[in-house]
Amino acid sequence: MCGISGLVNCGDAETLARMTGVQAHRGPDDSGLWERRFPDGSYIGLGSRRLAILDLSPDGHMPMSNEEGSVWITYNGEIYNFADLRRELEGKGHRFRSHTDTEAIVHLYEEYGVACLNHLKGMFAFAICDLRGPSPKLLLARDHFGIKPFYYCEPGGKLAFASEIKALLEVPGIEASMNLEALHQYLTFLWVPDPLTMFEGIRKLPAGHYALWQDGALEIKQYWDLTFPPAGHDFESREADLVREIRDRFCASVEQQMVSDVPIGAFLSAGLDSSSIVAAMARKQPVRTYTITFPEKYRVGETTIDDPAVPSRLARRLGCEHHEIVVEPDVVSVLPNLTWHMDEPTADPALITAYLVCREARKQATVLLSGVGGDELFAGYRKHIAHAWAEEYRRVPTIARSAAEKTMLALPSLRGTRMKGPVRLAKKMARSAALNPAEAFIRNGTYLDAQQKTDLYAPEFQQLASHNPGAQHMAAFDRVRHADFLNQMLYLDTKIFMTTLNLTYNDKMSMASSVEVRVPFLDRELAEFVAWNVRPEWKLKGNWRPVTKYILREAMRSMLPEEVLQQPKAGFAAPVDYWLAHDLRPMVDDLLSESQVQKRKLFRPEVVHCYVDEHRRGAEDWSMQIWQFLTLEIWMQLFQDGGARSFAQRQIEASQVQVVGKDAASAVPIGIK
Repeated sequence: MCGISGLVNCGDAETLARMTGVQAHRGPDDSGLWERRFPDGSYIGLGSRRLAILDLSPDGHMPMSNEEGSVWITYNGEIYNFADLRRELEGKGHRFRSHTDTEAIVHLYEEYGVACLNHLKGMFAFAICDLRGPSPKLLLARDHFGIKPFYYCEPGGKLAFASEIKALLEVPGIEASMNLEALHQYLTFLWVPDPLTMFEGIRKLPAGHYALWQDGALEIKQYWDLTFPPAGHDFESREADLVREIRDRFCASVEQQMVSDVPIGAFLSAGLDSSSIVAAMARKQPVRTYTITFPEKYRVGETTIDDPAVPSRLARRLGCEHHEIVVEPDVVSVLPNLTWHMDEPTADPALITAYLVCREARKQATVLLSGVGGDELFAGYRKHIAHAWAEEYRRVPTIARSAAEKTMLALPSLRGTRMKGPVRLAKKMARSAALNPAEAFIRNGTYLDAQQKTDLYAPEFQQLASHNPGAQHMAAFDRVRHADFLNQMLYLDTKIFMTTLNLTYNDKMSMASSVEVRVPFLDRELAEFVAWNVRPEWKLKGNWRPVTKYILREAMRSMLPEEVLQQPKAGFAAPVDYWLAHDLRPMVDDLLSESQVQKRKLFRPEVVHCYVDEHRRGAEDWSMQIWQFLTLEIWMQLFQDGGARSFAQRQIEASQVQVVGKDAASAVPIGIK
């Protein structure tokens, strides 16, 4: 696991060193630069920060090259089938100097070119500079699901790329100006979907895509996508056979992702996904497990915070070395730090929980396995249940439906009780009841609707209200319009929600603590198997009381106790309501004050005040919207007002980056340690 950076025809070695240094948290074990200036004046530079996971020796130093120094790579990720690839490549005459997966990619590229991507199993973001041929070319690639991030910018026909946006901001000419279209999406979804970012001119390379840079042009192409059979497809597998096959494939994926030369552990919540991973790991070796929880005062009325007793009992049963982490964080100081690490405003409080558990786990483990992806493969979210309910609800006579919707919209928020979450979902469903299934699914994942954003924007930004933030979502639906609608929802979640939210904050929050997170559910072959072999009714079984992830529950029945199999869905979240009422109340009063909102000139101050006032009076549950405004203001103070510069400078100075060679003509590596 590492942080990568690169420049083409912009900046210099000092710029590259700053880009590399500001990502030191991604790779505290080693760092390096390579650069070349060509006779025509063009320039290419690669930078790397390394978190050593495989082959801890200096042989794993990056950027790394082939034997002749004609192909160079900077790489972030893990390739789980690298040992098999190495044996194949050695049989073809390739010689290896290290035992890293990095070197396997270099030789694989030599052998197959861009088609090397079809041979890789794992998570990755890399750049390969190929000096063979009449002009140099760059291959930039991101893994199938977008587990690892890849940001790039083309300032004036030049190119800069990195694992994190903050590295790109070290490049002269790249500024932290706000992308207003991205702002509109952020206000809709709490985060910005790929390929946009909140920074004008900075984009994300989409999952399953690669880019080729040659002769001043960047061409982006898709090399993989998750596909589904058509609706009504005749699934041939019997349930018993499928249960066994899924269990075997899943356990094989977990075992393959346990390869590591450093200590490894796993998240363990009360949920099915993480419990399944730990059960599969425990078949091979004793496992360190980590559960995070909050003191009881934080958990009143929160259905999203897991009961720590359940994972504790499971850990004992499986013989794990269990660590229960009880936290009461100083959220006032944590929020700006994590906003800097996230690069973009991301108003999902689950990122705080992810950071806290990774920070504590780092004391004993460098690699953690996570259950991200299980809900997207097998249909595990409440919104999937909501669709099943909506299908039944549409059969109710119109008059009765109208009365029911008015009743649901009039419900009190019931904050402080376990009904808070169901009430929020019921209100969302009532607002989307008249929409078609695709529009309703998108609407149920939003937090401010079109009218609310129109009311919120200051007059000079009213034109933003004409943008359709769901256009990308509808385009995704269109790509799989042939499939069963449940699979359409899962495709949308996999391509947009999971990649740009869950995987992003898992990467950024784990890397903030120099921890690598692996996701066994997102084995490409496992995902493809589930997509084409599991009928929709075995993912979400039933209508009025649907069972989520039915086939996975059956597959793990022989390995997990009934207590875990019957656990209701509980998100990896944080006590937002409590924090807003206590720890963060002064911060809200300060950062969302009328004068501060007026200073930004983005929103109407009286509208923001109304959200805060109604929430505090208990009239409405606006906790996520207030968190959204608060996160955005912190982001603006950091990245637009310059507050992030001190974070970046401390990181660069602490990394002790030193350029120790500048013989660009010889194209030797410039080592930084």
